[in-house]
Amino acid sequence: MEKIIDLRSDTVTHPTPAMREAMAKAEVGDDVYGEDPTVNRLEELAADRMGKQAGLFVASGTMGNLIAVLVHCQRGEEAIMGHLGHTFLFEAGGVSALGGVFVHTLPNQPDGSIALSDLKGAIRGADIHQPISRLIILENTHNRCGGTVLDGEYTRRVGELAHRHGLKLHLDGARIFNAAAALQVPVSDLTDSADSVTFCLSKGLCAPVGSVLCGSKEFIAKARRLRKMLGGGMRQAGVLAAAGIVALEEMTGRLIEDHRRASQLAEGLFNIPALQPTFGMPQTNMVFVTIRDEYPKTAQEVAAELAQRGIRVGVTASKTFRLVLHYWISDEDVQQTISAFAAVLN
Repeated sequence: MEKIIDLRSDTVTHPTPAMREAMAKAEVGDDVYGEDPTVNRLEELAADRMGKQAGLFVASGTMGNLIAVLVHCQRGEEAIMGHLGHTFLFEAGGVSALGGVFVHTLPNQPDGSIALSDLKGAIRGADIHQPISRLIILENTHNRCGGTVLDGEYTRRVGELAHRHGLKLHLDGARIFNAAAALQVPVSDLTDSADSVTFCLSKGLCAPVGSVLCGSKEFIAKARRLRKMLGGGMRQAGVLAAAGIVALEEMTGRLIEDHRRASQLAEGLFNIPALQPTFGMPQTNMVFVTIRDEYPKTAQEVAAELAQRGIRVGVTASKTFRLVLHYWISDEDVQQTISAFAAVLN
């Protein structure tokens, strides 16, 4: 069977052989009772890596972000986030629909940050006509800004601003290990100022299911009740958590390889006359590239032709693609993708 080169997302990764072996051998118990030793180990390992007191294994990053908002905010209170943030764009409006939380969006800068002056200006005073500002959400790496990285100093400044005004800071760190790899720092350097952080095991880390939400012991105790309320009590979840442990122990150290391949892919694509960079050279594992206006084909049309050649790519706008590198993409796959784009756009 011909290999499919799937660059639509790093969510398409599947478990490594080591993960499958760990899953088969996992010791399990009832996690709702707190009796699954493999889940407990994953949560402890994740909290330690994030520099937090405790962790909670959840079904997805979306669930983790939702639970964090529901812990930090009461109904009618306000969460401030970027207009291109995942929680605003891609989580089905859950914080408002399920939590009654008012969403206040601010412009994301090209690097994925939110200007400190904008954040300061958005925090409400004591006017009874206005919702109470309760939470700031940052995303690192930032998906829709090109997989960009927020450094620890910026996050600390946002955390200080939030805490000075009585707000909390939640970090949507779905790909936080990619950010740490790009900056060559321990991941805790990027999370220490956040009151809570969620990260995905099932993207570039290759686990089949799940994310971990981390924070203080008090925060996680509240989060655990909300996870149950949302239907996230997964019982003998150690079978899944076992893959997450392998992800943390074996996969976080190799993400720089995906970044290297992303740069190689970008260089090749940017040399094709019909294409131009959307955000410049990639900082992590995402390549965004746009068809020049003078070329008549749409991104959907090109994607369909690439699919016929065994290459799947993401389309984010009428002329723009997102290609995401991950463990299952080789150097040969990168060269094959460049050649296929060149042929289709010749």
